[in-house]
Amino acid sequence: MNRPVLILLCGLPGSGKTTLAKRLVREIPAVRLCPDEWLADLGIDLFDEEARDRLERRLWEHAQDLLRLGQTVVLEFGFWGRAERDEKRAVARALGVGVELHHLAVPVDELGRRLAGRGSAPGLVPVSRELLEGYAAVFQAPGADELALFDAPRRSYLS
Repeated sequence: MNRPVLILLCGLPGSGKTTLAKRLVREIPAVRLCPDEWLADLGIDLFDEEARDRLERRLWEHAQDLLRLGQTVVLEFGFWGRAERDEKRAVARALGVGVELHHLAVPVDELGRRLAGRGSAPGLVPVSRELLEGYAAVFQAPGADELALFDAPRRSYLS
């Protein structure tokens, strides 16, 4: 059996996190945890930060349980800040599992085009151009030094 891996998907809305996550869970296989979909299914406002924080903490606990059981997990949280990525990496290492960071770097203009055309399906957060630009201003993209701290993505499921 392969060693379980924690896979963190890092990127702004519209960058392709969900598309990649769905492909990874089919190919690896893995369990995918996406707070946006959970919030939508529970009828909770996707912009309710308190509810999102509680849910993400609970999903993170669940992810750790799954990793301990030998299951690979894809976390589709966005991971906009370095501190959050560092914390997840440290916990995964302490659990003895691999940990990958997939940064989906997409220019803001392209994100705006994607978001404008994606509609309002359940679990998709409606994001205006103004909101997107605010998000981009606070997003901390991982640099080469940070990416080097993670395991290299397994090419067999990325090709």
